[in-house]
Amino acid sequence: MADLKRTALFEVHKRLSARMAPFGGWEMPLWYTSAREEHLAVRAAAGLFDVSHMGVLEVRGPDACAFLDRVSTNDVSKLAVGRSHYSYMLDERGDVVDDIMIYRIEPERYMVVVNAANDDKDQGWLRAQIGGFRCALRDLRNPACGEDRRVDLALQGPGSLAILQRLLPAAQGAMLAELPYTGVMRAQIAGCDAFISRTGYTGERIAYEIFAHPDASVALWQTLLDAGRAHGLKPCGLAARDSLRTEAGLPLYGHELGGPLNLAPYHIGFDNFVKVGKASEFIGKAAYMEKAARNSSTMVRFRMNEKGVRPSKLGDPVLDKRGRVIGVVTSCAQDGEGYLLGLALVERSAGADEGSTIYIVALPERMPEPLKPFAPPGSRALMPDSATVLSRFPPRRG
Repeated sequence: MADLKRTALFEVHKRLSARMAPFGGWEMPLWYTSAREEHLAVRAAAGLFDVSHMGVLEVRGPDACAFLDRVSTNDVSKLAVGRSHYSYMLDERGDVVDDIMIYRIEPERYMVVVNAANDDKDQGWLRAQIGGFRCALRDLRNPACGEDRRVDLALQGPGSLAILQRLLPAAQGAMLAELPYTGVMRAQIAGCDAFISRTGYTGERIAYEIFAHPDASVALWQTLLDAGRAHGLKPCGLAARDSLRTEAGLPLYGHELGGPLNLAPYHIGFDNFVKVGKASEFIGKAAYMEKAARNSSTMVRFRMNEKGVRPSKLGDPVLDKRGRVIGVVTSCAQDGEGYLLGLALVERSAGADEGSTIYIVALPERMPEPLKPFAPPGSRALMPDSATVLSRFPPRRG
């Protein structure tokens, strides 16, 4: 792991006995106690995530809105100051460069959060598109940005509001209570200047991301843990983040977007974030619409019918009741009840509607030699496990 980057919280994670692992070029905590315990903490109380490996960019200037409307699929012109939205960047072929969050923090100033593994690629791609637009792009993790530097910590779960209100001045605590979902505000958290947005990647509606200076991130992490102890707050790793977002039906770049299957928003039920009717043209629009019109696949969320079955992974086959391959698994993780729950891309014509049964073959990492038609007694065949198709997204809480 010598070549992996580390966040400012690396030593804190080690002191908390976190299990560390590589992710997107960074050495990050997978879990502190267990993924399931941390998953349940977020659903019942609150969880604190180090997501300071994510790229945080700034686009600023008179043409910032027009530029972002050109390079992203959602309608930036409709984004009010103090609000944010989810969006995509597409290339000329209509394929996904990355999925992003855009925060409008001033009339001519936006923050753009990109995936850690795509940070360098995204910055290069964005800089290549600026051309004559009167705006500047800055990497807010770069020391050259001085006091404007920002990294992201995520506080997620029903107890998050009460925890933050303990640390905010009374007036800002009241503002936070009124902050709508996707809203963003500036605040002083225990003396630390930060932007707080009501957003996240866990499916929780009471959920916040805190953008603070990296030099303040260690103290802020500890302050949040201390304030949240009475509320059941736990530090959470990337394994719980993955199980929570899978349970919520949210995509991960490389699995449900881009990746070996080259998936796009129209595959996964997120095409409402691609505003083909907005006033300004975005890069890749024509190619995207053409591919979307030809698409014959859809994404389903499923839950295995029994506990203790082998976990499936990206690319594992999905079968119908007759054993015909109708799709592939894209993600799979354990939910809060101990069942495996996942996402799969299947043929629309397969009729894998909510409540129907599908079958998953969890392939081993090393495939055995092909079995002969009549294998000798004692040999093992790969058996599918049954799963039930759920609603594409779980019922909204809060």
